[in-house]
Amino acid sequence: MMVVKAGGRALAQNRDRILNSIASRASRGIIFVHGGGDLVSEYSKRMGIEPKFVTSPQGIRSRYTDEKEIEVYNMVMSGKLNKEIVSYLEKQGVRAVGISGVDAGVLKAERKKKIVVVDERGRKRIMDGGYTGTIVSVNAELPRTLVEQGYVVVLSPVAIGSEGELLNVDGDQAAAAIARALRVELLVMLTDVDGLILDGQLIREITPREARELLPRIGAGMNRKVMLAAEAVEAGVERCVICSGLSEEPLSALEQGYGTVIRMRAF
Repeated sequence: MMVVKAGGRALAQNRDRILNSIASRASRGIIFVHGGGDLVSEYSKRMGIEPKFVTSPQGIRSRYTDEKEIEVYNMVMSGKLNKEIVSYLEKQGVRAVGISGVDAGVLKAERKKKIVVVDERGRKRIMDGGYTGTIVSVNAELPRTLVEQGYVVVLSPVAIGSEGELLNVDGDQAAAAIARALRVELLVMLTDVDGLILDGQLIREITPREARELLPRIGAGMNRKVMLAAEAVEAGVERCVICSGLSEEPLSALEQGYGTVIRMRAF
């Protein structure tokens, strides 16, 4: 069984090829976690809601989800995009089911009450956390059952909070949490670059320990993927591959050795 996550930018540029790549490996048992932030921004603007973004002290830029934005986020991610992906896979002859993290409490999250952000002048300030959450538990029963019944599970990263509220959760965090809960053989993070690149060179393989040592040298965004991948491997996931989702056949990286592999080494 494997968990595959594709970011919104990779999907926007190469959706059909990513889905074709998934379809050709459906028999291996796949849970596909999709992004889609740019599409959410597009529809927010159509509805007269200006998207807001904040930057953390670590330099990570993320969407700020207020009460109006979470409605659009859920409609686009769990509705439009999720069902379009399911429809495409079904057209390829793949049995697919689209769910969100809210269904059966697959993803439960804690709402961030306050967040620390850096403003335009580089000053730190504290603001209300909005409707963004940190995943605290995973109910793996539903996705496991669906995969065992031969379905590709297409998951929208929307979680349920302690008060029943809908929460926006990071797609990488969602994919890693599900991979850990199911102890899958493989976690794949498809992005818009070839993998972890340092000093102009692609890092082919590292251990979780080596990944942690490298974190201070890794740019914002990729450092989060590497950290989540390292934690997943330490929790029992056999290996994680971070690779480009923009190639002709993105998941061919699994057989041909493209991208960056994070796993334990036997000595």
